[in-house]
Amino acid sequence: MDRLDALRLFTRIVERGSFSRAAAELGIPRATATYSIKALEARLHARLLERTTRQVRPTLDGQAFYSRCVEILDALEEAEGALHHTGASPRGRLRVDLHGTHATHVVLPHLDAFHRRYPEIQLAISSGDRLVDLVREGIDCVIRAGTPRDSSLVARRLALMPEAICASPDYLARRGVPRVPDDLHDHEAVGFFSSNHDIDYPFELVVDGVLRTFELPCWVAVSDAESYVACALHGCGLIQLPRFHVEEALREGRLVEVLAGWRSPGVPLSAMYPQHRQLAPRVRVFIDWVAQLYEARFGGGDAGAETPDA
Repeated sequence: MDRLDALRLFTRIVERGSFSRAAAELGIPRATATYSIKALEARLHARLLERTTRQVRPTLDGQAFYSRCVEILDALEEAEGALHHTGASPRGRLRVDLHGTHATHVVLPHLDAFHRRYPEIQLAISSGDRLVDLVREGIDCVIRAGTPRDSSLVARRLALMPEAICASPDYLARRGVPRVPDDLHDHEAVGFFSSNHDIDYPFELVVDGVLRTFELPCWVAVSDAESYVACALHGCGLIQLPRFHVEEALREGRLVEVLAGWRSPGVPLSAMYPQHRQLAPRVRVFIDWVAQLYEARFGGGDAGAETPDA
């Protein structure tokens, strides 16, 4: 195994926390991976990895070496891309994590068009609501709603999604229809909380030019969007969420929008990726493509700016 292959192997082991998973992804025997890392440590006269029965993690020297390896490998990928014009025709495996609702409603219906444009990119798409560790899990970028919090990531705003407050006809028949924002105090909500940050989300409306929050009582709270909508459909209370998620239910009358005369602040949507991968051509073209999808669906929403998440 040459030096560059050894660096690739080392970074993959750090990111996966496992010799076996890294070796499997690179298509080499585990014994080869073990021998190559031992040889690398001997050449550097430094212990790079701490091995236990459950986990492999970098030492302090290993973490510093990992950071330099990432820079070297990304620079090499970019140089090869410039020579082979991969900026126009990028290639390789691209790992993306999407919120399940966005995957099914926005991205997946158009995925074949992305493949026709970039046939040499192999996509691996995971979906869910949980917060993922991009580096540890080897994910190139994620698309998430809300205000980004991870300062180790670069965030690119894709859209500002309009929201709706709604409930089932049965609930509104029992509790009445709120006519002005202060009527919300007489109602119940389906609670929504982030399992990653232990944060509850109040309702928000712009009233007389001022953003107001409304804390509604709730007897049930959930941590994923599908359960949130399901509870509302079954009469458990009011919900506030991006309108696109409930467009069909609103059209069919299974949910009814209330307080439509007052604007919600909207939900920001961002693509996020590790800072050291911001120049990878396959990541760049995917984010540019998905940004066009969201702009067509929701409008610009200040999309396009790329900043380290702060």
